[in-house]
Amino acid sequence: MFAQRLKDVQVAVQAALDQAVARLPEGALREAMGYALSGGKRLRAFLVLESAALYGIAPAAAMPAAAAVEALHAYSLVHDDMPCMDDDALRRGQPTVHVKWDEATAVLAGDALQTLAFELLCAPELGAAEHRLALVARLAKASGAEGMVYGQALDIAAETAPAPLTLAEITRLQAGKTGALISFSAEAGALIAGADPGPLAAYARALGLAFQIADDILDVEGDAALVGKQLGKDAEAGKATFVSLLGLEGARTRAQELIDEAEAALAPFGDRAEILRQAARFVIARET
Repeated sequence: MFAQRLKDVQVAVQAALDQAVARLPEGALREAMGYALSGGKRLRAFLVLESAALYGIAPAAAMPAAAAVEALHAYSLVHDDMPCMDDDALRRGQPTVHVKWDEATAVLAGDALQTLAFELLCAPELGAAEHRLALVARLAKASGAEGMVYGQALDIAAETAPAPLTLAEITRLQAGKTGALISFSAEAGALIAGADPGPLAAYARALGLAFQIADDILDVEGDAALVGKQLGKDAEAGKATFVSLLGLEGARTRAQELIDEAEAALAPFGDRAEILRQAARFVIARET
């Protein structure tokens, strides 16, 4: 059920993103934006749509929020790949935007993808104005100086720190860099419905951290052809990761503990949340 649902979401979200970009002026900027938006697991969009389903919201009514978080995520990847950040040449098995075009185009494409995300959250399909405002505010907090950007700043600072980060520091870093957008995604359905997102917050926090631990494991033993990017860079740079601090088996154990926590947090939703439980299991079983 989960695998087919994820594939369906990938197709539907790609169509929504393609439509959003197609109306923009022709040129390198539009091409680079569309390129950055192609492919990917779409786990964040999936979480938006499935959290909305818990509140009886149809996929079409939640789709602008699902597309918005993917646009925001794509912007972060474009900027993260640049020479001033992680200096990566591959993303999703393809040349990164700054390699395919140039650094200026990559900066502008990332900027435009970020603003597109907030434009999408203003779509009338998302319901009452106060619900859309709540989505805008929550995504801004999740992606800015208290969330994703904060985590990236901590990551950059760690590169020149006198000592490797501790487990608590790595956890705080990744709660921002990776976890904040995943949290927004899992809570979005409640916000669209005008409900309290609290019941999904514990699920989202555990899921986000498990996702990053799984990424660290893939960086050590994953298949670069499947992952679609260069692996082993953290180890080469001597950066602390969950694997370097816990060991491979310790990291696997911690990731499983977090998935157990995430599944337990869904108990109030009963069988209606089964597909979200399957999504949690996918996070640590994936190969990409």
